[in-house]
Amino acid sequence: MKVLVVNAGSSSLKYQLFDTATSSVLAKGICERIGIDGKIEYRKGEDGKKSVKEVSLPDHSVAMKQVIEILTNSEAAVISDMSEIEAVGHRVVHGGPYFFESVLLTDEVLAKLELCRSFAPLHTGAHIMGIKGCLAVMPDKPQVLVFDTAFHQTMPPKAYTFGVSYDMYEKYHIRRYGAHGTSHRFVSREMIKILGKPVEDTKIITCHVGNGSSISAVKGGKILDTSMGFTPLDGIIMGTRCGSIDPAVVTYIMEKEGYTPAEMDEYMNKKCGFLGLSGISSDSRDIEAAAEKGDPRAILTTDVIAYQIQKFIGAYTAAMNGLDAIVWTAGMGENNPNLRYRVCSELSYFGIEMDEAVNAAAHHQPNIVKLSTDNSKVQVYLIPTNEELMIASDTEEIVSKL
Repeated sequence: MKVLVVNAGSSSLKYQLFDTATSSVLAKGICERIGIDGKIEYRKGEDGKKSVKEVSLPDHSVAMKQVIEILTNSEAAVISDMSEIEAVGHRVVHGGPYFFESVLLTDEVLAKLELCRSFAPLHTGAHIMGIKGCLAVMPDKPQVLVFDTAFHQTMPPKAYTFGVSYDMYEKYHIRRYGAHGTSHRFVSREMIKILGKPVEDTKIITCHVGNGSSISAVKGGKILDTSMGFTPLDGIIMGTRCGSIDPAVVTYIMEKEGYTPAEMDEYMNKKCGFLGLSGISSDSRDIEAAAEKGDPRAILTTDVIAYQIQKFIGAYTAAMNGLDAIVWTAGMGENNPNLRYRVCSELSYFGIEMDEAVNAAAHHQPNIVKLSTDNSKVQVYLIPTNEELMIASDTEEIVSKL
């Protein structure tokens, strides 16, 4: 089945066209600066030559029309016409209390998705624009929504319940939902294959670390706990997000600075994290470079990142009463050997022993790499994530039953 996977942002739209029979990427690209001016970068296959097209993209509908034009009538064309696309799969960050698995898009589903805006305000509106853009261009194609929160629905109440009064939980659905579930699902399944033991006996910690980050405890193939909470703001420090802080800090800063709730939300989501702490950048590569030159705030930022990940691994090892493997994935997880080594070298109590040479060389490659030595009591792996393939797979599974 040929499945078009779409990941829409407020001013961007990433796409990949999959042939699910071979799990291969036929074409991929990104539409940028939607609603501003417009640019599309695209290529044929996974590693084909990149082409760039400057074109007006006033909205997501026009962006989708341009995607179809590229797929059917350009130097990177891979299909003869739109009829070859059999289904569309959308990445959606937050399903709130309404969606617990991937679903076929209907009018009712779209109406419920509107109710999820408050759970992920930075993402949901953009997803809806992307979905409506696809509907405008491909109204007759079955479309599937794949939620990052779905994999986390196996969390027990003791893990997802916050200490707010129960009436607030019931009234506003305030609980831990998690994020990056599609990524955690993919890499944990790959790790289970490597371990070669019964799924129910496996204990894995997956570290999806990038500009947005979350750590998850996967016990018996199911999520036991995860670091992101009610929204993707919770957990470890991120590119511009503060991560977990004392809740009283929120009201304290609001009072001192005179911030409205919207301004405080903007501050915590866009002005904190790596950027706010370092004063340099939200990009970890810039911070690592500054730290190597001795910048004290850059050094502090790298220390905080590593320490917080280390704490979550320790806590989740205790929560699962053991640990078989640690998986590193996403931008920093896959490409920052210094971070991986700093964290894992401080976990020797668990019998973790890193292969320094292999770890140092393991970055910017699409391969699964074992980072620990054969003597290590806990296996450590780099597993490149592939959320898009999971979305394509879910889409095929649902559409094939229609």
